[in-house]
Amino acid sequence: MNKAILFFFCGLLLSCGKDNKHNFKQQTIQDSALFYFDEAQDKTRSLVDRKISIEKALQLYNTKTKDTNYTKILYKKNWLNYSLGEFDSLLKYDDTLIKYALKIDDKSTLGMQEYLMGYYFEVVANQLDSAFVRYNKSKTNYLALQDSSWVGKNLVNMAGIQQTQSDFFGSKETITEALQFFENNDNTGAIASSYSVLGTNHRKLFNYNDAILYLKKAIKITDSDSDRNIYKNNLAATYLDNKEYKKAIEILKSVSKDSTVINNEKEYARVLDNLAYAQWLAGALHVETPLIQPLNIRKSINDLRGQQSSYTHLGEFYSSINEQKARAYFDTVIQISKVINTPKAEQDVLKKMLQFSDKNLQLRDRYIVLQDSLYQQELKVKTQFAKYKYDDKSKQESIVRLEKENALKELQTEQEQFANLVGKAIVICLLIVLVVIYIIFKQRTKRLKTQNRADRLEAAYTTETELSSRLHDDFGAGLNHVMLLLQTNSDKEIVLDELDGLYKQSRDFSREINEVETGEQYKQSLVALLQIQKPENTNLFITGVQNISWEHVDQWSKVALYKVLRELMINMRKHSEAKLVTVKFSEESNSLKINYEDNGVGASKEALILKNGLRNTEKRIKAIGGTISFDTETGKGFRALIYLPK
Repeated sequence: MNKAILFFFCGLLLSCGKDNKHNFKQQTIQDSALFYFDEAQDKTRSLVDRKISIEKALQLYNTKTKDTNYTKILYKKNWLNYSLGEFDSLLKYDDTLIKYALKIDDKSTLGMQEYLMGYYFEVVANQLDSAFVRYNKSKTNYLALQDSSWVGKNLVNMAGIQQTQSDFFGSKETITEALQFFENNDNTGAIASSYSVLGTNHRKLFNYNDAILYLKKAIKITDSDSDRNIYKNNLAATYLDNKEYKKAIEILKSVSKDSTVINNEKEYARVLDNLAYAQWLAGALHVETPLIQPLNIRKSINDLRGQQSSYTHLGEFYSSINEQKARAYFDTVIQISKVINTPKAEQDVLKKMLQFSDKNLQLRDRYIVLQDSLYQQELKVKTQFAKYKYDDKSKQESIVRLEKENALKELQTEQEQFANLVGKAIVICLLIVLVVIYIIFKQRTKRLKTQNRADRLEAAYTTETELSSRLHDDFGAGLNHVMLLLQTNSDKEIVLDELDGLYKQSRDFSREINEVETGEQYKQSLVALLQIQKPENTNLFITGVQNISWEHVDQWSKVALYKVLRELMINMRKHSEAKLVTVKFSEESNSLKINYEDNGVGASKEALILKNGLRNTEKRIKAIGGTISFDTETGKGFRALIYLPK
């Protein structure tokens, strides 16, 4: 039997050793992966080097470990793929990250990834529907995280897409929602961008006064010089639409001289084009060269949308002086619109061409077809964007409803479990009480058998009576209190705290009646007892304990001394209010002398006689052939002199 047990434990130790070795190896690999991840985060390194590091991290990381470190590594790889223009890899790992992050409910990484993909579909792929959906998903994750700043940023991007698709009313609604998330936020850049989008929406809806108001707000609060110039350009365009040409020209001249605009070719060409166009509308005649200059810049940087605007302005300029040139420029606009899929620009040009070719049936038919198509497209876009938002809202409400139902089920289960737990706790408490009582009487009976003298029997009986009284008064009262709490359906946390207190109390009873350590550790045990019983604000001085030959002291003397000193310390702690306690040990011939003193409130002789604990200590000492004497007066401290046989 013993051999079988030995073999079992040996096998268990070997198995644990193998597991620990495996776990250590896995932890080392994970740490190496995180090291490469930190390298990939280093912005001082090139994008290519950072990509090499993140791929090493990805190869090392254990995908079975379901934590957010793996999703962060995947996101960093996707971000680097986007930054390096490796879009095929971005799309591949996008799916991997989304599946894994959903599995571990990593909303933070999901929010970042959805935003990154929304930006990719908007800026690179020009798939605005997909971009809107991804921004909306990012917004939902950040809503769950209560990250209002990122919720607002996603809504601003969604509003921009709606504006691009001519859903100006929907864009206004979305941007108004975004501003609510920036109300108590220091993100002035996002707020300014929101005002700019809102201003452009009002401009497209011919509400020029509100457009000017919001664009001026954007200009005022932005911290970015480049953004401020863009907003000023938009403000000038609004003045142009409102036929306030002088105000537009004044703004555009100022902006055209700004170094941040000059260094941004795309924006610089836009400002120059708008300035020349505004001057022409204001009555200037010689603006061909000023209109050609921004067109050449736009050609050099392959800005097709910008070229569309330049060709449109040139066509308008030549409409009254050279119909052939005007038609050529407008034809170019139509060709570009088919390349970049902007049918609205084609429709606007066709409308202008019909002014000097009103009998051209082909142009008229094309204009009508585009008008009908654009109307249907705009209606579809508005409905589609509204559906995306509605579906997402319905989904979230469904999730909340399901979570509520699950929470109610869990609460019901918890209540049932709590009832079972309370029942078991009561049974356990009763068992503990029975065990404690059994241990008390068993140990006392065992001790009584070893004691032949009547004093020993009386001392043991007195101790048992005291413990029994404490068990009845303290433990019984606590158990009755728990029963009352259960009957009144009190909070389960309160009930469990009370049960825990009863458990600790029963444990203390058990410890109190345990046998005293009388072997080699007796001295340390005795000193520890004195230290433990001492109140925090009381100073304790122990002298001579190191000089006693404890190995020569009788076992019963050790037990009696331990319990007597414990009783004296308990009495001091409860009643004396002493600030200083001294315990001095010394040897005199065949006796062990212990002098206890404290500077507490003391007690009268009459009160001293009534103290059961002190009377019990006297009986203990006498039972082993020793002596103990007390000296105390009210207000003059307490002293005890003990002599024990070795």
